[in-house]
Amino acid sequence: MEKNYYVCTGCGLLCDDIEVESEKNIVNKVYTACRVGVAHIKEAKGEANFRVDNKPVDEATAIREAASILKNAKNPLIFGLGTSTDETQKLAIELARKTSATLDDTSSFCLGPLVEALIQDKVKTCTLDDIRNKADVIIFWGADPSDSHPRHLSKYSYFPRGSEKQRGWEEERTAIAIDIRKSHTAKICGNYFFQIPPEEDTEFIDALIAALSGKLPKTSYNYPPKKILELANILKGAKFGVIFAGLGLIYSLENLEPVFRLMKALNEKANFHLIPMVGHYNMRGFNENLFAETGYVNSVKFENGTVKHGPEYSVVESLKAKTVDAALIIGSDPLSSLPRSVSKNLLEIPVISMDPCETLTSKHAKVYINTAISGVESGGSATRMDGTKVNFKPVIETAHLSDEAILKKIMEAL
Repeated sequence: MEKNYYVCTGCGLLCDDIEVESEKNIVNKVYTACRVGVAHIKEAKGEANFRVDNKPVDEATAIREAASILKNAKNPLIFGLGTSTDETQKLAIELARKTSATLDDTSSFCLGPLVEALIQDKVKTCTLDDIRNKADVIIFWGADPSDSHPRHLSKYSYFPRGSEKQRGWEEERTAIAIDIRKSHTAKICGNYFFQIPPEEDTEFIDALIAALSGKLPKTSYNYPPKKILELANILKGAKFGVIFAGLGLIYSLENLEPVFRLMKALNEKANFHLIPMVGHYNMRGFNENLFAETGYVNSVKFENGTVKHGPEYSVVESLKAKTVDAALIIGSDPLSSLPRSVSKNLLEIPVISMDPCETLTSKHAKVYINTAISGVESGGSATRMDGTKVNFKPVIETAHLSDEAILKKIMEAL
């Protein structure tokens, strides 16, 4: 009997080998998924609910109120969309044009610049399938996939047997962790864990580049030159290497120039690729969809048929400067995730929260629309962390409207 596999939208890996047992549209058992995926898929629940001013209303009332807020705003903010399908993201871009909105996602304060560099072909990259089949040297830099993407090491990067790596981990693969603390992933890497001080990644990169060219590596914090030379020798011997770049690396850098220099130096000696450790299942999709429309990956402002771009149009700067007068938050919880000094300004403007979960943002929203969980209660397409396009179908049938369907209704009501 042919098995029915589903895609898990619990993180940027978009694992496509998930099996589910359900009865009467209730998920009973989930197989193959990690602990994050199981919790995510089992989150599917009963009927949708709608609120205005924290009072229950019907769908039509909530849609009408949401449309009214956007229509009356001079500069609304549309934010989130990392946990929305490609189809929803494209609609949100259209809505932003229609309402002269500021549009942004979480990538403006995390991995956006790196994804943009990949889209512009400034950095050599590959797919996760390439890594499973070919990679012999894997670096986790400022990333801890054992906790953030629990199936990463077993499905793609370290443990699996690939077409060209039949003997699997340790015998044919070397895993390296570079981090400020001994994470769970660093423990797996054993002796190939390189612990560096916080915010000293640039200096470590410079020392590593020196070692790659045969010079004595030096750091102001006196990192043992012997260890850096040992690392450089491993990297120079890579037939197919990859760096998984996490937030720990990105937050340490003022810009991506050190990463570009390192990748150039590595590829002069070996064969190296880079993949960003994207968390939300479709953050990369948002970056690619917005780039296709505007030439930018985030932080844009639509106005009179033109598109403006700059840090002042990011969610953080827009809220800090109080330049937005309403907000549509889709699948995100900025009241919990942004600094209080910034997020508190959301309490001064009307907020529409579209989310499958109750969050701090939804509880303080003027309008709350409880949407379907993408990949569990509704289908669509998304972009995996490595840029691979993935289509998925719902696990169960539900009365919940998808965020795509809700956006369509709001746009019709404008």
